[in-house]
Amino acid sequence: METLFFLIVAAIAVICSLMVVTNKNPINSALSLIMTFFCLATLYVMLEAPFMAAIQVIVYAGAIMVLIVFVIMLLNIKSEAGRRTSHALFMGISVGLLLLVQTWYLLVKSSLSSVRGTVDSAMISKVGHTELIGKSLFTDFLLPFEITSILLLVAIVGAVVLSKKKL
Repeated sequence: METLFFLIVAAIAVICSLMVVTNKNPINSALSLIMTFFCLATLYVMLEAPFMAAIQVIVYAGAIMVLIVFVIMLLNIKSEAGRRTSHALFMGISVGLLLLVQTWYLLVKSSLSSVRGTVDSAMISKVGHTELIGKSLFTDFLLPFEITSILLLVAIVGAVVLSKKKL
């Protein structure tokens, strides 16, 4: 039953992600992206990672998508009127298939998907997801976390400066 549920959610996620790329209307594309985010959150729940599922819904499906929709509405982006050329479509499909084959090869033939480290399911049930993520974020990945926060601050200041009429 769990495998069937996984296959249904994965199929919906793949279909919605394809709709993100193929929709000509940007609002419909954004709505398809929201559905893809919800499917990913469902997959996180199936992997027994409820904290990551909540962050997926709150941050990505909530805050980030609201910003994307506001930008689409603010810029008044029109849907694509012209036809795509067959040459560009062929190149896009070729590059996509090449990346899919490379990803499949890496997952099957390499050790990237094997479990390494000291964190196992017993430790997760003993300590908890949130505490392990917090310890890792503020000890092992402190410098990238701080650099990301500075970059976000610069982006916010830049958006405020760009939105002002006169300085």
